[in-house]
Amino acid sequence: MALDFLILYEHIVREYESITLLKAELERRGYTAEIRQLLAKKERRLYKEDKPKVVVASAMYDNKTVNSFVYNNVGVCNKVVNLHWEQVLSEEQENSPFFNCGEAAAYAMHTCWGEKSRDRIVKYGVPIENTTITGAVTLDFLRPEFKGYYKEKEELCKEFGLDPNKRLALYVSSFSVAYMSDKEISELNDLAGVSFDQFRITACKSMNKTLEWVDKFLQTEEGQQTEFVYRRHPSEWNSPILAEMAAKHKNFHLITDYSVKQWIVAADTIFSWISTSIAEIYFAGKSCFVIRPYPVEWEYDPVIYKDCRYIDNYEDFAATFTAEDAPFPIDEEMMLSHYNQTDVPSYVRIADVCEKMLHEDSDATGRKPFDHFTPKFSWLKYFSLIGLHFMYNIKLDPAKLKIFGPLSEWAGRIYGHIAKSHVSAEEDAAFRAKIDRFIK
Repeated sequence: MALDFLILYEHIVREYESITLLKAELERRGYTAEIRQLLAKKERRLYKEDKPKVVVASAMYDNKTVNSFVYNNVGVCNKVVNLHWEQVLSEEQENSPFFNCGEAAAYAMHTCWGEKSRDRIVKYGVPIENTTITGAVTLDFLRPEFKGYYKEKEELCKEFGLDPNKRLALYVSSFSVAYMSDKEISELNDLAGVSFDQFRITACKSMNKTLEWVDKFLQTEEGQQTEFVYRRHPSEWNSPILAEMAAKHKNFHLITDYSVKQWIVAADTIFSWISTSIAEIYFAGKSCFVIRPYPVEWEYDPVIYKDCRYIDNYEDFAATFTAEDAPFPIDEEMMLSHYNQTDVPSYVRIADVCEKMLHEDSDATGRKPFDHFTPKFSWLKYFSLIGLHFMYNIKLDPAKLKIFGPLSEWAGRIYGHIAKSHVSAEEDAAFRAKIDRFIK
């Protein structure tokens, strides 16, 4: 029997909680749904007896992503919903064809967080009938209906061995490229069609200076009364400076468990650089401080941060730990133009989009992404993932082996992504049990 919906994800901390909520709502309506990671082993059943009627993708940028996210997972499928997890971009990215859902990808159904993201992709060629403003599902967990979903500060601190009587400071990092290799940056440049070379320089300088300030502060008397949690970006996993900080300060913590929203809700003081998680901070009713030791070039700065208030020196940074009732660094009008909010939660609105797509007559609408390009199945990816998943199961990192020669680094990176994005059956059940309490 065919599957109704296949929901694909890339990063656990960014997506899994939200798509579990969406899956629960679709199943509540009587449909079948399954969640799979983009780098999961390809399964024959998804091309045959369990072939999904609708693919719900994490992104849909161009022909390559249609091919990779759809055809290489399920074969031809003309019903594709794009959850589009990256919608608040820099000005340069907003003008890049890659980020504006072109080529065959334009003919998927694109969910938009707000008017700004909808207007942008329509401007660059996405038919307006292929867009729906739904708001951001990640913000649903901060709605009044979900009160009690997140743990309070005391419970969270005790779980991780932090002192709940101390100030809990949270740094939401976006230094994803700071310690990337030249090869990784080159691949990113080729993928996105914009250069991240200068951004890596700015990110590295800003990260090092920010951590220099944190290091200095944690050595003060006030710093000793602070539990500092550094929340890494999902792509930030090879930064040796973080390990050095954790080894030096017993109250500097690198914790990746739970979503960033859980830590936002519990934190007393919150810091950001260019993270779009500033939306979660705003809708959680919290304030925060934007820390920028060096200016961020306009081409890399998310447009939502335009004209934001920020801190650029150590003295003002140290003063934030005792500040009370600090104003939000971004104006409310700017926030609401990017993040649409209504009385109906976003996960319900997105489920409505998925349900409509399921029952829609594709021939009548002409919405057939696969009419616009020739799909190509990647046998290399198919067999590589079989081998890499086997190696992951026996905990054998190919990056540490010489047998792959020049491919060892590439295999090691894919292995690392598989390891970081794996969700066990027990973890999935825990996500679902927590969410089911709030789905009626």
